[in-house]
Parts: sequence; structure tokens; C-alpha cells
Amino acid sequence: MIDDFSPRARGQEGKRPLQDPKTNNNTHPTAAHNDFGEAPTLDTSSLNTNPKPKKRRFHLTKKQWIIVGIIFGVLVLAGGGFWAWKVAHPANKTKVGKVNKTASKPVEKPVLVSNLTGLPIQDASINNRPVTGVMIENSPDARPQSGLDQAGVVFEAVAEGGITRFLALFQDTAPAYLGPVRSARPYYLLWAQGFDASLAHVGGSPEALNDIKTWGIKDLDQFANGGSYTRISSRYAPHNVYTSIANLNAIESKKGYGASKFTSFPRKIDQPSQAPNARSVDFAISSYYYNSHWDYDAANNRYVRSEGGAAHTQIDQAGNHTPIAPKTVVALVMPQGIEADDLHTAYNTIGSGTMFVFQDGIMQQGTWSKPNGPSNFTFTDAKGQPLRLDAGQTWITVMGSAGGVTFK
Repeated sequence: MIDDFSPRARGQEGKRPLQDPKTNNNTHPTAAHNDFGEAPTLDTSSLNTNPKPKKRRFHLTKKQWIIVGIIFGVLVLAGGGFWAWKVAHPANKTKVGKVNKTASKPVEKPVLVSNLTGLPIQDASINNRPVTGVMIENSPDARPQSGLDQAGVVFEAVAEGGITRFLALFQDTAPAYLGPVRSARPYYLLWAQGFDASLAHVGGSPEALNDIKTWGIKDLDQFANGGSYTRISSRYAPHNVYTSIANLNAIESKKGYGASKFTSFPRKIDQPSQAPNARSVDFAISSYYYNSHWDYDAANNRYVRSEGGAAHTQIDQAGNHTPIAPKTVVALVMPQGIEADDLHTAYNTIGSGTMFVFQDGIMQQGTWSKPNGPSNFTFTDAKGQPLRLDAGQTWITVMGSAGGVTFK
């Protein structure tokens, strides 16, 4: 009988003992078999086999897998929601599916400017207002006048007997105290007509009153609209008739005088010269009390006016004085004569002639042209190109001869 511990029973009979691979000797040289007749078991701790460690696998429990699934689902939903928001609110308003390679630049709004002065305005409706012309007196008893500093364009010419008078044009300003208002002349009508302007006046020469009807001038005569004018008590007649642009606008609205349609003067941004050649300008219009003088104010790039040997200022209703100081001063040379009544001055204003423009501290000579009453003046330089005026108040003096214009 073979017991369970015999070599035969264990299937180990006849097996060779293990050998040391280095010495080729038995692992156990003193005993090839153990006490039970078995081959000895190999002690692997003594072998230098350096086996590679097995990689450890990351095992999650069922509960952990559920948590991971929930987190993943939340992330997917959040990402999808963010993408949907981006599609609905594309950056810089780009179309979905297109890449915006360059950031869009902000669109700049065009600058609105006054048709009359070229100055910036806040509201386009200002250019839809009527241009309102007002005849302003310039005898010594009428000085200082009121509202002249706010006019966009001022025409100056002799009315009679060497006494000058102004046609002041308003559109983007509205002085509340304006005067003294005096009578009209035919050439002032033609200048106002070029701006499609209404005309405020107190009567006029016989020719002028006739021309107002014949030419269809937008008439704001004080004789027919007395309630819109007032006579102040601090001056005596006829130097005391005053009004306001608001009052005159009310007459225009009542008569249906709407937006004025005219060709604006070409304008530019003022650029003071580094080498001014016209720091002092003189216009010999008629005599000492009416000849005008202009000093160039380089700091403000404007010309400050004097007449009769004194600074020419305007006065408001509160008694505050403001200097008359336009950006641009123009002298138009026109043949000067007398009206048919042999009393009032006349100018040949239809046609063309020499002009002198003073702005930015320098003088430019050019040519003026006015083919008919309804057309406005056009100004060209020595090369026949449009002569651009600085934005701001333009003061135009009509001269009987070029010799009356001097500067240095």
C-alpha cells in the first residue's frame, strides 16, 4: 500500500533535483530528496529574476460608477447650454458657423454741421429751420448793436450817405434781443435771396419795397407785423426797434415759410498759419466812423473788429458786452453807385469780381460770382478751385474798389 506521502503517490518519483543555474549544482547538494522522498520546493526569493510588476487596475464600485455618470451628465448639459447661449449671442454679431478673425471697429456717426456756418450741430432738424435775415443799423446812435455776434453770416455795405448797414443771417442760433432793426435796400434783398432767407426790416427804399413784391421775397416787415417788434425806451426813434428770432420764427411759421434751400459756402476746419501775413486789416469803406479795422487774434484764430477808432462790441439785454470777432473776413469788390432816386446807394451785385479772404492769419485773393438773385455767391481761388471758408461766423464787407483793402 502506498500512502499519500510517498513519491509515487505524489507523482514525483524519478524527478531530478533543481539546480542552481550559475553553478549547475543541486539546490540542496546534501539531500536530493526530503525526508518524504520528494524533490525540495524551490525558494524563489533567492532567484534574481526581476519580474515586471503587474499594472494595478482602477476598480470602482457600482455606487461610484453612478456618481461618475451623474457628474458627466451635468457637464454635458452645461456645455450644451453654454454653446446654445453663444449661438444666440454671437460675439460682435458674427454669423453662426463663421469665425470672426478680426474684431469689428465701432461705427463712427457722421458729424452733423450747420448749413449756414459749417459748425457742428446736435440735431439735424436745425438745418430744416428757415434762414432769417435781419436788417441791423450801424449809425453811431445804433451802437452797440444786439445779436450780431450770434449771426452765421453778416453782410456789410453802405446804405446811404456813407452810413453802413448790416444784413445778419440766423439759422442755428436764436438771440432773444436783436436790433436795432432798420430799412431794406435792393442789394440786401438779393443777398438774402441767395440763402432763401426771410427778411425782417422796418420799411425800405422805394425800389426795395417794390422789389420785395416783384421778387417774392419772404417778407417780415415790421409795418405788417408790429406785434413781433418792440421799441425800447433806452433809445430814441428810429434807433430803437428790436425783436427776437423766436418772434420772427413765429411769423415765418404763420406765413408758411419753411426750411430754406440754398447752396452752402464750402467750409473747412480752421488751420492757423505758422507764418501769418495778415495780422492787421483795414477796409476804407466810406469815412472814419464807418471804416473798419481787424486785428488777428492768433490764440483764437479769429479777427477782432473795430470801427470809428473803438472796439466793435454787441450788448445783450442784461448789459453785457461781447466783441465782434468772426472766423473769416471777406471783402467783395463791386461797382458802387446810386439808386434811381439819387439818394440811396446801389451795388452791381449780379456778375463777378475780385475778392479778398482773410482767415487763419493769411490773405487769399480770389473771385466771387453770382449769376442771379436766387443763386448764392460762389467763391473760387486763384486756380479756379472752390475757396473754402473756416467754419464759424463769416463777415462779408462790400467794397466799391480794391484799393480800399489793405493789410500787413
